Amino acid sequence: MSRNSLLGLLAALSAALIGSGWQLLSRHGVTTTLGPLELALLRYGVPALVLLPMLCRVGLRPAGVSTARLALLVLGGGLPFGLLVLAGARWAPAAHIGIFMAGSVPLFTALGAWAAVGEAPGRMRWAGLGLVACGLVLLGVHSLLADGASGRGDALLVLAGLLWALYSLAFRDSGLTPWQGAAVVNAWSSLLLLPVVVLVGVPRLWRAPWSDVAVQAAGQGVMAGLLGLVAYMAAIARLGAARASLSAALVPPLTVLGAAWLLREPLEARTLLACGLVALGVAVAARAGVVAVRPARSR
Repeated sequence: MSRNSLLGLLAALSAALIGSGWQLLSRHGVTTTLGPLELALLRYGVPALVLLPMLCRVGLRPAGVSTARLALLVLGGGLPFGLLVLAGARWAPAAHIGIFMAGSVPLFTALGAWAAVGEAPGRMRWAGLGLVACGLVLLGVHSLLADGASGRGDALLVLAGLLWALYSLAFRDSGLTPWQGAAVVNAWSSLLLLPVVVLVGVPRLWRAPWSDVAVQAAGQGVMAGLLGLVAYMAAIARLGAARASLSAALVPPLTVLGAAWLLREPLEARTLLACGLVALGVAVAARAGVVAVRPARSR
């Protein structure tokens, strides 16, 4: 394995661990003292301030990045994506966040890469993605039939997965470094959020215990908004969008087990089965992607 691939693998693993932690933290936040708007402010405002010097160098409109690509970056990796996840987390259990996010992103990314640049998945990757789809359908249909609120949350999470896939594809050929991309995405997200905050306010932010605010600021702003975004973009830059998105096989089991341990969510057999199908499918598809790119490197 080359040094570039190893660094990309480490970045993808870091992004998966951070992503799982962010999902658990988001579910905890929206079901306790803070709401989606307050969490979004922390999620994008904190890293925007930290990366302000970088933004001053690259600008809100980075050279060489088209308006359409910039819009996809902000739409898929910024405020719209974050609000969908946080809104979905109010209705769906944390375990569902891990399963639907980790499952839908590789599906949409593979289809998007196929449509945009002709990266047709091979049979093994299709088999892996088929397992992912089975897991999502199994859990999604049960949620719709058993609990309408949970089903709405699951639908929002799938839409968030679609946006993140668009973001992955848009960043791949943007020419931005991971830190530049994070600075631009968080800055635009904060600007989009500012009018809403001015009109509606963030009352829960002032009423919540400062310990809760500090934990969410560190988790949402520093961990997810800064380190997680940079790690994922570094993985995309070194591995490609499809392979980076398929490296998230650890996210479903980490989130499901973390939700049971930390949030006391019940471990249902159906959830465990869906988790296993999604994790196995992502791993199979990821392995197929690694094998598929080897001949191209040796030419």
